[in-house]
Amino acid sequence: MTTEILLRYLHFVSILALAGTLTAEMILVRPTLTRREIGRIAIVDGIYGLSAIVLLAAGLTLWLGGYTKPSEYYSQNWIFLTKLGLVGVIGILSIYPTIFFLRHRKGIADETVTIPPLVLWSVRAEVMLLAVIPLLAGLMARGAGMMSQ
Repeated sequence: MTTEILLRYLHFVSILALAGTLTAEMILVRPTLTRREIGRIAIVDGIYGLSAIVLLAAGLTLWLGGYTKPSEYYSQNWIFLTKLGLVGVIGILSIYPTIFFLRHRKGIADETVTIPPLVLWSVRAEVMLLAVIPLLAGLMARGAGMMSQ
């Protein structure tokens, strides 16, 4: 029981950290930024990545470790699988902005860098998709989404 509580806590805290850092990125990213600002965003993005790793580790352990319901309960729920798919899409969308921030953070601190529209679009799309996941989690908690056997 103690392990389950710890895993749920890590899962929940990492969700909050992920949502907070992604929201911060969305607010901070503008069409033009200085390299100093990009460096700060890269730090936020690093925290975002760390929270995603903790989220996935705790979530997968809860799912496959059978700490709550049997893993088949989740594996046979199309809402859960949709939720996992959205997490995957969010992860894929985050790759380009992360690479851009890491590549452009160094140099003359006050130099202005034009941010590609795809970076702006990717971060906004991540936030929009992330906003759907709590709805799916709520539906799943109420037993919706079980596939017929």
